[in-house]
Amino acid sequence: MAHTAHESNTKRIWVVFGILSVITIIEVILGIDKPKALYMTNLLSMNLLNWIFIILTVVKAYYIMWAFMHLEGEKGSFRWSIVGPLVFLIIYLVFILLVEGNYIFDVFKNSDYRWIF
Repeated sequence: MAHTAHESNTKRIWVVFGILSVITIIEVILGIDKPKALYMTNLLSMNLLNWIFIILTVVKAYYIMWAFMHLEGEKGSFRWSIVGPLVFLIIYLVFILLVEGNYIFDVFKNSDYRWIF
């Protein structure tokens, strides 16, 4: 019977934990502090701070798929066939939510309707 050496993934787990923690800490600090330079600057009808949150969230989602779905060892075309549609759908969902939310806010802000909820 051949015994194969089992590699420990402890270091890899800590590296993944560290990277995801750093990204999360950056998101929390930006969410608490809300720098005026980012919060008051608009880019494509949305402030720059929201864009940073969206980008950091997509990066975290990609890295989670990369590390925990073991995509780093796969071919590029297979990897992108899994990650591409998910990233596209996440970005599309966020876009739809922000556009519709902004529309509803404008309707209630600029009309005779009152906030009843």
